[in-house]
Amino acid sequence: MGRVADILAKKGNQVHTIERTAMVFDAVKKMVELNTGSLLVTQGGEICGIISERDYLRNIALEGRTSKTTQVREIMTPNVICVDPNYMIEECMAIMTEKRIRHLPVVEGGKLVGLVSIGDLVKQLSSDQKREIQ
Repeated sequence: MGRVADILAKKGNQVHTIERTAMVFDAVKKMVELNTGSLLVTQGGEICGIISERDYLRNIALEGRTSKTTQVREIMTPNVICVDPNYMIEECMAIMTEKRIRHLPVVEGGKLVGLVSIGDLVKQLSSDQKREIQ
Protein backbone atom coordinates (compact mmCIF):
# COMPACT_ATOMS: atom_id res chain seq x y z
CA MET A 1 0.00 0.00 0.00
CA GLY A 2 1.29 3.40 -1.00
CA ARG A 3 1.58 6.47 1.14
CA VAL A 4 1.29 10.17 0.39
CA ALA A 5 5.06 10.43 0.82
CA ASP A 6 5.48 8.06 -2.16
CA ILE A 7 3.46 10.40 -4.36
CA LEU A 8 5.39 13.48 -3.23
CA ALA A 9 8.69 11.69 -3.87
CA LYS A 10 7.66 11.36 -7.52
CA LYS A 11 5.80 14.59 -8.18
CA GLY A 12 7.70 16.95 -5.92
CA ASN A 13 6.71 19.33 -3.17
CA GLN A 14 5.76 22.39 -5.17
CA VAL A 15 2.51 23.96 -4.00
CA HIS A 16 0.88 26.90 -5.75
CA THR A 17 -0.55 29.59 -3.49
CA ILE A 18 -2.24 32.96 -3.63
CA GLU A 19 -2.80 35.60 -0.96
CA ARG A 20 -6.31 35.89 0.45
CA THR A 21 -6.50 39.57 -0.53
CA ALA A 22 -5.78 38.89 -4.22
CA MET A 23 -8.59 39.31 -6.70
CA VAL A 24 -10.39 36.18 -7.89
CA PHE A 25 -9.46 37.14 -11.47
CA ASP A 26 -5.78 36.78 -10.54
CA ALA A 27 -6.43 33.40 -8.93
CA VAL A 28 -8.25 32.11 -12.02
CA LYS A 29 -5.52 33.46 -14.29
CA LYS A 30 -2.87 31.72 -12.19
CA MET A 31 -4.79 28.42 -12.18
CA VAL A 32 -5.09 28.57 -15.98
CA GLU A 33 -1.39 29.39 -16.42
CA LEU A 34 -0.40 26.54 -14.09
CA ASN A 35 -3.03 24.14 -15.47
CA THR A 36 -4.27 23.37 -11.97
CA GLY A 37 -7.72 23.20 -10.43
CA SER A 38 -6.94 24.89 -7.13
CA LEU A 39 -4.61 27.17 -5.20
CA LEU A 40 -3.91 27.18 -1.51
CA VAL A 41 -4.84 30.52 -0.01
CA THR A 42 -2.37 32.08 2.38
CA GLN A 43 -2.19 34.95 4.80
CA GLY A 44 1.29 35.85 5.95
CA GLY A 45 2.62 32.52 4.73
CA GLU A 46 0.04 30.46 6.67
CA ILE A 47 -2.69 28.38 5.02
CA CYS A 48 -6.09 30.00 5.56
CA GLY A 49 -8.11 28.35 2.79
CA ILE A 50 -8.23 26.88 -0.68
CA ILE A 51 -9.79 28.24 -3.86
CA SER A 52 -10.90 25.89 -6.59
CA GLU A 53 -12.69 25.96 -9.90
CA ARG A 54 -15.83 24.94 -8.02
CA ASP A 55 -15.57 27.97 -5.72
CA TYR A 56 -15.40 30.20 -8.77
CA LEU A 57 -18.40 28.57 -10.46
CA ARG A 58 -20.57 28.62 -7.34
CA ASN A 59 -19.65 32.03 -5.97
CA ILE A 60 -18.82 34.16 -8.99
CA ALA A 61 -20.48 32.75 -12.09
CA LEU A 62 -23.76 31.70 -10.46
CA GLU A 63 -24.07 34.73 -8.18
CA GLY A 64 -23.39 37.28 -10.91
CA ARG A 65 -20.32 38.70 -9.16
CA THR A 66 -17.21 39.79 -11.00
CA SER A 67 -13.83 38.20 -10.54
CA LYS A 68 -12.04 41.55 -10.89
CA THR A 69 -13.85 43.10 -7.92
CA THR A 70 -14.07 40.10 -5.58
CA GLN A 71 -11.24 39.06 -3.29
CA VAL A 72 -10.21 35.42 -2.95
CA ARG A 73 -11.07 35.48 0.77
CA GLU A 74 -14.72 36.13 -0.12
CA ILE A 75 -15.18 32.86 -2.04
CA MET A 76 -12.46 30.50 -0.78
CA THR A 77 -13.19 27.38 1.20
CA PRO A 78 -11.83 28.29 4.65
CA ASN A 79 -11.68 24.91 6.38
CA VAL A 80 -8.86 23.06 4.68
CA ILE A 81 -8.44 19.37 5.41
CA CYS A 82 -4.77 18.43 5.54
CA VAL A 83 -2.99 15.09 5.75
CA ASP A 84 0.37 13.86 6.94
CA PRO A 85 2.88 12.33 4.48
CA ASN A 86 2.40 8.97 6.21
CA TYR A 87 -1.31 8.76 5.35
CA MET A 88 -2.13 5.78 3.20
CA ILE A 89 -3.49 6.49 -0.27
CA GLU A 90 -6.68 4.60 0.55
CA GLU A 91 -7.23 6.83 3.61
CA CYS A 92 -6.88 9.93 1.45
CA MET A 93 -9.31 8.60 -1.12
CA ALA A 94 -11.83 7.92 1.64
CA ILE A 95 -11.44 11.48 2.98
CA MET A 96 -11.82 12.97 -0.49
CA THR A 97 -14.88 10.88 -1.23
CA GLU A 98 -16.55 11.62 2.10
CA LYS A 99 -15.80 15.36 2.05
CA ARG A 100 -16.30 15.71 -1.73
CA ILE A 101 -12.97 17.41 -2.28
CA ARG A 102 -10.26 16.94 -4.90
CA HIS A 103 -7.13 18.31 -3.20
CA LEU A 104 -5.36 17.62 0.09
CA PRO A 105 -2.50 19.75 1.38
CA VAL A 106 0.23 17.71 3.03
CA VAL A 107 1.58 19.08 6.31
CA GLU A 108 4.41 17.67 8.39
CA GLY A 109 5.41 19.17 11.72
CA GLY A 110 3.20 22.19 11.06
CA LYS A 111 4.95 22.89 7.73
CA LEU A 112 3.36 22.61 4.28
CA VAL A 113 5.32 19.96 2.35
CA GLY A 114 3.12 19.31 -0.66
CA LEU A 115 -0.34 18.84 -2.12
CA VAL A 116 -1.99 15.76 -3.60
CA SER A 117 -4.97 15.63 -5.92
CA ILE A 118 -7.44 12.85 -6.59
CA GLY A 119 -5.62 12.34 -9.91
CA ASP A 120 -2.32 11.83 -8.08
CA LEU A 121 -3.92 9.18 -5.87
CA VAL A 122 -5.50 7.30 -8.75
CA LYS A 123 -2.24 7.38 -10.71
CA GLN A 124 -0.31 5.96 -7.73
CA LEU A 125 -2.90 3.24 -7.08
CA SER A 126 -2.76 2.21 -10.73
CA SER A 127 1.02 2.08 -10.63
CA ASP A 128 0.96 0.03 -7.43
CA GLN A 129 -1.51 -2.45 -8.94
CA LYS A 130 0.58 -2.88 -12.11
CA ARG A 131 3.64 -3.58 -9.99
CA GLU A 132 1.69 -6.12 -7.91
CA ILE A 133 0.37 -7.92 -10.99
CA GLN A 134 3.85 -8.19 -12.48
